[in-house]
Amino acid sequence: MDFEVTFQPEGTKVKVRRNTSVLEAARRAGVRIPTRCGGKMGCLMCKVQIQDEERNSCLPPKEAERRKLGSLIDSGIRLSCQTVITGDLTVIVPEDPLKAAVRKKLEAARKGQADDFI
Repeated sequence: MDFEVTFQPEGTKVKVRRNTSVLEAARRAGVRIPTRCGGKMGCLMCKVQIQDEERNSCLPPKEAERRKLGSLIDSGIRLSCQTVITGDLTVIVPEDPLKAAVRKKLEAARKGQADDFI
């Protein structure tokens, strides 16, 4: 049985089989989730957010992921390389920090709040 995974904020959707990791689903969908360790839980760069109502659509975190993320787990933060899909799921991919900074500067410039940026 295939499940539909939706990546927000873009709304990109992909169908995957049960027990596919969120990172693998993102790659299939063309959604960029940064990682340096190749999905081995070493870099902690592939954090995503799973809303409370969606947590039953993936396996619960194993002890190693809990230790790595600590209290972030309570707010729905998961490592995409360790999050295994077991149902239809919506995943929130955080905005890249550099892109977020540029976007904020551009928005401020458009509103006339900053004249030092084009």
